[in-house]
Amino acid sequence: MDYTILILALPALSFLVLALAGMKMSHRVAGMLGTLSLGIVAVLSYMTAFSYFTAERTSEGVYPTLEPWNFEWLPFTSSLHIDMGILLDPISVMMLVVISTVSLMVHIYSFGYMKGEVGFQRYYAFLSLFTFSMLGLVVATNIFQMYVFWELVGVSSYLLIGFYYTKPEAIAASKKAFIVTRFADLGFLIGILIYGYYMNTFTFTPTEEQLMHAGMVLPWALGLMFVGGAGKSAMFPLHIWLPDAMEGPTPVSALIHAATMVVAGVYLVARMFPLFIGFAPNALHMVAYVGAFTAFYAAAVACAQSDIKRVLAFSTISQIGFMMVALGVCTAADPHEGGLGYMAGMFHLFTHAMFKALLFLGAGCIIHAVHSNEMETMGGLRKYMPITHITFLIACLAIAGIPPFSGFFSKDEILTACFQFSPVIGWVMTIIAGMTAFYMFRLYYGIFWGKENKELHEHHTPHESPLSMTFPLMFLALITLVAGFIPFGHYVSSNGHAYDIHLDWSVAGTSIVVAVIAIALATWMYAREKQPVAEMLAKRFSTLHRAAYRRFYMDEIWMFVTKRIIFRCISTPLAWFDRHVVDQFMNFMAWSTNAAGESAQPIQNGRIQSYTQWFLGGIVVLTIILLIF
Repeated sequence: MDYTILILALPALSFLVLALAGMKMSHRVAGMLGTLSLGIVAVLSYMTAFSYFTAERTSEGVYPTLEPWNFEWLPFTSSLHIDMGILLDPISVMMLVVISTVSLMVHIYSFGYMKGEVGFQRYYAFLSLFTFSMLGLVVATNIFQMYVFWELVGVSSYLLIGFYYTKPEAIAASKKAFIVTRFADLGFLIGILIYGYYMNTFTFTPTEEQLMHAGMVLPWALGLMFVGGAGKSAMFPLHIWLPDAMEGPTPVSALIHAATMVVAGVYLVARMFPLFIGFAPNALHMVAYVGAFTAFYAAAVACAQSDIKRVLAFSTISQIGFMMVALGVCTAADPHEGGLGYMAGMFHLFTHAMFKALLFLGAGCIIHAVHSNEMETMGGLRKYMPITHITFLIACLAIAGIPPFSGFFSKDEILTACFQFSPVIGWVMTIIAGMTAFYMFRLYYGIFWGKENKELHEHHTPHESPLSMTFPLMFLALITLVAGFIPFGHYVSSNGHAYDIHLDWSVAGTSIVVAVIAIALATWMYAREKQPVAEMLAKRFSTLHRAAYRRFYMDEIWMFVTKRIIFRCISTPLAWFDRHVVDQFMNFMAWSTNAAGESAQPIQNGRIQSYTQWFLGGIVVLTIILLIF
């Protein structure tokens, strides 16, 4: 599979060409160049997946781990070095398909959505850089290569979130995303350094001798790495950057939420899963608890949002929480003995990428039609936008966990794994799944049913988007319809062996009932033109509703912590010390050096007699010192 190097080379080349020469191209040429390169990458990714998953398994019954490309980049010792290369195994090959598919759909969709935008060529250059960064991350052969591309993902997100750099909100959002994730990445880097120092390697598969040498330090290293993953995947309380990331173009939101940035943390835990399950099971269970709380918090906030992109943003946070819980509840490497969550988490990552990209691209069509993100400007749009309506409904049914849509199968496996781990966790996640169905159909009815804003629509009649925008919707909706029937466990499992998915109907039946009740409740409250029940509840529980709308004041808490505690109690004293101690010491050094130079200046007078006197005087002094000592 030597051709796999092109999967990385093509988007990198596309970025360079568009960044350096894009302004000399027309919008159409620049968009075609970026889209064509991603189309080839998608084809190569499908070829790789087909070749890999149809190849014979090893004698142990698992797919082989391949490194068609690998070279030593930075050597430190004979065994400790940083390599650059391509690693092909079940989860990396699966991620190649996910990233290339969603990115290609975003490239095609952007032809219509970004038409006429200033900086169109720059936009496509940044898309190529973003895709290259994520592809490099998932095929990394070692943890340090992953970190390099991890930071490139952060840079790419900064550039795309702040694409509208003339808007103060976009500038603030891009800086917020960059700073929050950088703080989290500091933990990731410290974990990598501890891992490399004690393990004497950066590989994902250390030897038994290296593992024994690491001892009790390995759980700390893995825990610190998860801090970086929690920041990138917007786990509580490091989630605050993701809702504001909506300031970027809507297709960028689809790329960030579905296939790239936010799933990087999940992929990190999955990549390090053998070490977590073997040497840090308590840290892995902590991942589950953080994910469960995050999923509940985000679902509660999503129930009160009015901006459709913010509803989807908190939905992403909640669904990423589901994936983290799935990985965290594993108690063994064998799916039959407690490793079911690994397969379920990866399966949900796959299905979620498709229907969440569909939801965001559908939201882009809606915003394109009504020129607003607020639900109050919508309502009754189903008769104006039939394709967007049907595809959006399919995605809502999938994320709500209604069979036979793909989200049902992956979420059911997560719930089964949760019940195997703990009935409490199982019921908590079932309730959160019900909340998901409720807020998604609240969103659906608020957009396509409810009361139509006729006054606004008289001035601007909504209309269906062009084919360049609706084709990705139909393509992703088709995948959402059939992806649940893929025998995913045959390709990806916690121990590499083929695993047959068997629905536990006691769990599946309960989750379906909960989802149907939640949808029925949302239908009763929001499907009508007037919504007296919703308005009455909002007034009766106004404090709770306001708190959920304000995200339970987490942004205000972070501002208090940063401004009142970090800035005032830490940064201000450090700044005073820097100005009055460090700077004054350096000023003293400069003054004393200057004074010494000025006092020595008369000696350098150019007179040979004077130099001779000093020379002879020095000899006499040295001779006396030698005679005395």
